[in-house]
Amino acid sequence: MSKLFLSEPDTSKTAIGVLLLNLGTPSAPTPQAVRSYLREFLSDQRVVELPRCLWQLILRGIVLPIRGRKSAHAYGTIWQDSGSPLLTGTQSLTTALAKIMPKGVITRFAMTYGQPSVANVLQEMKQQGVKRLLVLPLYPQYAGSSSGAALDQVWRVMLKQRVQMAVRSITSFYADSNYIKILARHIQAYWQQYGRGQCLLLSYHGIPQAQHQAGDEYVEHCTTTTRLLVAELGLQESEYRLAFQSRFGYAPWVGPSTQDLLIQLPQSGINSLDIVCPGFVTDCLETLEEIDIRGKADFLAHGGKQFQYIPCMNSEQEWVEVLAPLIRQHLQGWL
Repeated sequence: MSKLFLSEPDTSKTAIGVLLLNLGTPSAPTPQAVRSYLREFLSDQRVVELPRCLWQLILRGIVLPIRGRKSAHAYGTIWQDSGSPLLTGTQSLTTALAKIMPKGVITRFAMTYGQPSVANVLQEMKQQGVKRLLVLPLYPQYAGSSSGAALDQVWRVMLKQRVQMAVRSITSFYADSNYIKILARHIQAYWQQYGRGQCLLLSYHGIPQAQHQAGDEYVEHCTTTTRLLVAELGLQESEYRLAFQSRFGYAPWVGPSTQDLLIQLPQSGINSLDIVCPGFVTDCLETLEEIDIRGKADFLAHGGKQFQYIPCMNSEQEWVEVLAPLIRQHLQGWL
């Protein structure tokens, strides 16, 4: 009598994928390209939690025509010969990380909105044999409107796969000791080269107050990052401030507001200011234009004397070497 033996599948050639996710960017600093990008971004109900029909009327009738032109001008002030700083910065980070990943790990990046899209990149990774996937949204602090929205894109693709990948995700790393230490060293290196102001302002992207009250843990994550970072830097309470930037619309947002503080600080005797954005790992519109151009202008116009923006860590090698062990930790059992 013959017996049926079910052999174990050969997984020796199965590739492991690491997918880095960032927000996204228009394809060009033009009103048309920016409106197309904003239409996708601001239509996500993770970002704007209003009744869809009502919001689409406001978005298409008022927001896009006005904001499209203004945002295109803003993007134009930071656009590089190689393209969008967020796109080129994320690409450089991914390339540097891929070089130190273990053999058999395919490292790619995608954007929550715009290109390269999550759907297209995951399709390419699957064609390369990826069956096990680790997803890392490039936001240290979790918010539903950033990390949550990014992961939603992955789950939407998974819903359409007949044979689904095995998926793990790193939803945040706001208190990771290596992240805190390397960010502190990054700030200290800047001070050593350019000098130090009276106060360090830590500016995070804001969220609507309603999202915070609904249970989003983002503010708590930002507060924890700040507490750990200033302790690593050895700062006294009078030597730093925490604030939230990028308010949009008329609903209340979490505070204090970065924009308000940039006007108020000179009036309280702080004339030299350093500002860092720990919620961003790659420089983008919110850091380069909102902070280093408009924020600087506001601070100086209201009596400030010296303003220094400390850039993101971008693709610095020490930062890449922090991400690598974080990723390896979450790949345990797959490598």
